[in-house]
Amino acid sequence: MVSTTLNNTINNSISNNANNSVNNDAKDNTPTNRNIQALKTQPTFYSPSWVLKLTIGLIGMFAFLQVYSIQAILPVLMMDFSATEVQAGMIVGATVMAIAIMSPFLGMLSDAVGRKSFIVGALLFLAIPTALIAQSPDIGWMGMWRFMQGLSVPGITVVTIAYIGEEFEGRAVTELMSFYVSGSVLGGFMGRFLLGHLHELIGWRAGYYVMAVMTLIGALWVGKMLPSSRHFVANPNFRSAMQTLGEHLTNRYVVTACLLGACVLFSLVGCFTFINLHLAGTPYELGTGALANIFAVYLIGVIITPLSTTLLRRFGAARTVRVAVVVSMIGVLLTLVTPLWGIIVGLAIMSSGVFITQAATISYIAVNVKKGRSLASGLYYMGYYAGGTMGAWLCGIVYARGQWSLTVWLLLFVQILALLVASIGMVKTRVRAN
Repeated sequence: MVSTTLNNTINNSISNNANNSVNNDAKDNTPTNRNIQALKTQPTFYSPSWVLKLTIGLIGMFAFLQVYSIQAILPVLMMDFSATEVQAGMIVGATVMAIAIMSPFLGMLSDAVGRKSFIVGALLFLAIPTALIAQSPDIGWMGMWRFMQGLSVPGITVVTIAYIGEEFEGRAVTELMSFYVSGSVLGGFMGRFLLGHLHELIGWRAGYYVMAVMTLIGALWVGKMLPSSRHFVANPNFRSAMQTLGEHLTNRYVVTACLLGACVLFSLVGCFTFINLHLAGTPYELGTGALANIFAVYLIGVIITPLSTTLLRRFGAARTVRVAVVVSMIGVLLTLVTPLWGIIVGLAIMSSGVFITQAATISYIAVNVKKGRSLASGLYYMGYYAGGTMGAWLCGIVYARGQWSLTVWLLLFVQILALLVASIGMVKTRVRAN
């Protein structure tokens, strides 16, 4: 309504003075007209609707539905394919590695061609290797299809973060980021939970067909409900993109976030991959359904992550991350106890700390990086998933040598590194609130 009135005022002013160019020129230079022109050209931001919040959450969910689903059936795959602990870890790491490799490149490509079409296309592509996993004859083919899954994920994750940063500002950015991370958390849980129980009902191969169909449905929803970009400005210049890349590599905000993200996902992948092998063995001997149920601790993150918005506004990103990392370390230590309920409590505490850290780090980039947002997000995810790849590999080696107890000490070492990064490298900043 205000926009329509403003445009009518401008148009009437122009037509009433069309026959007097001198007077028009004089009037164009008045403070009132200059203010009107500034308002007319200024980007307008709108508050996100509940439909948009739901859609952003679903994007996060479908992006991560496939990434870690395989963790719930690792003991079964080790038996079916006669795989070692390290091979099992690298099946998980194959997807994570592909995400790390592709994140900055898809970010640069999206800066040139757009946002919404990229997100929808990536979701459609993700369904293809998901279905092909069901045909895997051995561990090598499964690893290849898992790698192919990872190639499409950055087209969802990186571009969605850039979309939010461009279309919204202030509190709306933080709010939508929390919905995105909550959706990611829900997707991480749903993937493991569904595949674990689908294996018991119809087998893991048929289960992957079901997961592929779900991803297709998600792509159709996003294509229908996600608004098109209104503030995106294409930047197809490769030289400009490389210049922006160089600037990001020396940007303290970006570098710190990348290092912190690497430590975060190292801990998460290492913990939730090999705790399955620990609980599948004596004295617990849990089946795939029971292991899938344990991932219900992820649902705590759906509640905790939106609450992180309040922490960020009150304490800032740096202090919030430091506290969250310490909480996560306490959770990892608790997994050393013998009772199963104690291990589950430890996993819940550990994952809550990780989710808050992730939400704070993503918001830290969105608030502080103004140029080449998708490229900055791509670099963050490259560091983030490179850490996850290392976690799957190194924790597999350590678990093979010292089982779960030695794996815990490796996880604690990496979390201490995360604490140092947050304490030394993270500039104290508060998330802006409008």
